[in-house]
Amino acid sequence: MTSKEILDKYINFYKERGHVQIPNVSLVPGGDSTLLFVNSGMFPLVPYLAGEPHPAGKRLVNIQRSIRFEDIDEVGDNRHTTCFHMIGNWSLGDYFKKEQLPWIWQFFVEELGMDINKMYGTVFSGNEYAPKDEVSISLLKEIFPKYGIDDPKEGERIFAYEGNWWQRGDAIGELGGPDSEVFVYIGDEGTGFGKDPEEYEDEFLEIGNSVFMQFVKTENGWEELPQKNVDFGGGFERIALVVQGKKDIFETDNFWPIIEKIEELSGKSYYESEEIKRVMRILADHIRSSTFIAMDGVVPSNKDQGYALRRFLRRMVRFARKIGINENVAGSLVPTVASMFEWLYPDLPSKQANIISLFVEEEEKFGKTLAKAAKKVSKRLDNFGGDSANLAEIAFDLFQSMGYPPEMLLEDATDRGIEVNDEEFYKVYKDKFKKHQEGSRQGAEAKFKGGLADHSEQVVKYHTTTHLLHWALRQVLGENVVQHGSNITGERLRFDFNHDAKLTQEEVEKVENLVNEKIKEGLNVDFVIMPKEEALKTGAIHAFGEKYGDDVKVYFIGDSLENAVSKEFCGGPHVKNTSKLDPIKIYKQESVGKGVRRIYAKKVE
Repeated sequence: MTSKEILDKYINFYKERGHVQIPNVSLVPGGDSTLLFVNSGMFPLVPYLAGEPHPAGKRLVNIQRSIRFEDIDEVGDNRHTTCFHMIGNWSLGDYFKKEQLPWIWQFFVEELGMDINKMYGTVFSGNEYAPKDEVSISLLKEIFPKYGIDDPKEGERIFAYEGNWWQRGDAIGELGGPDSEVFVYIGDEGTGFGKDPEEYEDEFLEIGNSVFMQFVKTENGWEELPQKNVDFGGGFERIALVVQGKKDIFETDNFWPIIEKIEELSGKSYYESEEIKRVMRILADHIRSSTFIAMDGVVPSNKDQGYALRRFLRRMVRFARKIGINENVAGSLVPTVASMFEWLYPDLPSKQANIISLFVEEEEKFGKTLAKAAKKVSKRLDNFGGDSANLAEIAFDLFQSMGYPPEMLLEDATDRGIEVNDEEFYKVYKDKFKKHQEGSRQGAEAKFKGGLADHSEQVVKYHTTTHLLHWALRQVLGENVVQHGSNITGERLRFDFNHDAKLTQEEVEKVENLVNEKIKEGLNVDFVIMPKEEALKTGAIHAFGEKYGDDVKVYFIGDSLENAVSKEFCGGPHVKNTSKLDPIKIYKQESVGKGVRRIYAKKVE
């Protein structure tokens, strides 16, 4: 069964059960986001899980491309990837456990033909805020016999773990709840019966997780939400691995054509050695990630998403050289990715030429960096007489000053016959890098959280203020100005928009005055749900590059949609009246790319 067939079955299965398919949105988060990349299918749905009504209703289904950049160093084994797809279904205060668990197990066993003898379920064992999930245990004890597993016992077929609790973060207002995971045994010993999936984690593969999102984080701990939700996420590529009878995710149709192209370019076989296999896995993973990031409009740079793309591409250059591919590695692989995923992203082939051009240019830049560094590297090694710790000091210095990869310096030293203690070398490099990062760690961690930084009163205020800011910028700079992203914390708001020049002091003051006047007027803030085409006719605007379903939610500021000061596609949440907002001051602006400006603002103290 192909991956396309798997997805078609999944979408149709849930559509038959009253679900509406929602779009697969850009990897670059739109709206109010503290996230570097969309990292799960639920990310775009955070406001609705918190209680905002969704324009498509209470039952939703989709597939969502996602990236977890923090997993980059784990890639190289048989299952880890940075870029992946999540299939998901959601109940927003509608059905709950007794529907979700039988349905998802039915899909895996009946629709996809998975072997129930190799499948195991996990549940939440309980803590001070929520009891052991006896309801899910009872449901699983009914599900397994349905497919021929009689008397499924805890500790044999069903496992209860304290870790079966999902939450997005620790901020006040974050959502969470107990979850129930589906594991498949992919080891070499029969069905895996008698083994604990947590203890033998390398032999089991988690393919799906039903989160029963029924709690909200408060100052007093976790408390019940009025609305009980289901948030299911399934690893699409992992599911394909099981259905296609593989034990290596890179042998599925989501990766294998890329591996074959790498074999062609290198003249080496994937199965030649474990090291070659590891390198080819990294290249296959990174080219998928890079292509999808570029597809969504990101270009290589030294900031945010652009930095991630640059790192992916430069890592590809380094690893490609290990297997004899010395030039144009990324550009040579883009057509394969575009061809493989045209069924999912029909516009990808039309973007292929531009993506290749970007990648070739970046590889040439990196080649110049390496050439420039070569003389300095050679000189430092010619005069080297120290130990592995000293070499690590040199590696860090060269990385800081020239971007020269430490791994390459280690290889250079080894080629010259310099004896290196790998363990000591990497310890000292890592320690220095750790200290270097400490100053910015808090901000970096925030970029991987997602959604509003929290759901505190001040964050919701700033979120509403961005609507007035968007309107004011269009009044001052022109109607061509459109939001390109935002980032909101309890301390400030950040807003990106298209504009070619730095704002003058006069323009900044005009924008501030317009926003603060509307705050003082005390205008109502409300929303309507309507067909997208009708919403566009009203003049409602939306974030650049965002995709929306057939029906959309439009928030407006004013006494009616027709007479609104501001009207935008948005999920929420917002205050009810602008009188609840604080006057703001724009305190910083900067360029974040060609034709895109970024401004920072905070409340006037």
